[in-house]
Amino acid sequence: MTDFLQLFFSGLATGSIYGLAALGFTLLWQASGTINFAQGEFVMLPAFMMLVFLHAGAPLAVSFAGSVVLAVLLLGWIFKRGVVDPLFKYGMMPIVVATIGLSIAMRNGVRAGYSAQAFPFPSLFADQLFNIAGVTVTLSDIGTFVLAIALVFATQAFMTKTVTGRAMQAVAQNTESAAVLGIDVPRMIFYAFAINAVLAVAAALLVTPTYLAKFDMGESLGNKAFFAAIIGGFNNSRGALLGGLIVGVAENLAAAYISPAYKDAVALVIFMIVILFKPQGLLGKREERKV
Repeated sequence: MTDFLQLFFSGLATGSIYGLAALGFTLLWQASGTINFAQGEFVMLPAFMMLVFLHAGAPLAVSFAGSVVLAVLLLGWIFKRGVVDPLFKYGMMPIVVATIGLSIAMRNGVRAGYSAQAFPFPSLFADQLFNIAGVTVTLSDIGTFVLAIALVFATQAFMTKTVTGRAMQAVAQNTESAAVLGIDVPRMIFYAFAINAVLAVAAALLVTPTYLAKFDMGESLGNKAFFAAIIGGFNNSRGALLGGLIVGVAENLAAAYISPAYKDAVALVIFMIVILFKPQGLLGKREERKV
């Protein structure tokens, strides 16, 4: 039982990171009606941004703040204006293809322009252990879990409780009607991309100390985040967190009790089961959308 609880709590920390990355999928879908298959690379790139600041001698807090500014510019404004805006009028498929191509370009660009090596990354939390009823839990696991949950619920509250958040969702539901009601459609869509960029930097800050800064770190993370978003419900922010936690815990248990070789396949298996019996996801709801 002790081993099970150890794996469970460790999986919660990993799953919360998946959930935070999955939140990017649900946020862009809820607020702009788009899907970004470069979401994993949107986490990878800020990790290297922060690494550049750190190697230049900047403290972690300054590195994070500088990366947030750069991410909002590159992954928010430039991504929206350069990729999404020109293709939006042609429907979803061109955006999907473009973001898949963008993810490949970002991986290879970082590998060629920076390095193919894996770099260590400082942790936001002290190296401290807690023993609770025979279960050893690290401060990093606790802090990662708490911060990720706080960010997910803060984003959910913003989207549902604020005028701006509701306007962003109205734009996604029906762009023409939102414009008639006086909503600044381009601004609301930009807000969605900007918030997604900030969340990507936060996810990079939490995940990179464990996974190291690698040019391909976003590939696996992006896949699992996408599966987590579908499992939890693509139109529900809390569903993204739930899906991430399920994937994180399940892959830990599968690696320990079945085989480590099946760890990366767990998310796909759960995704297939959920999509067969509850296509809208565990917390998702059926909805009609006109853009």
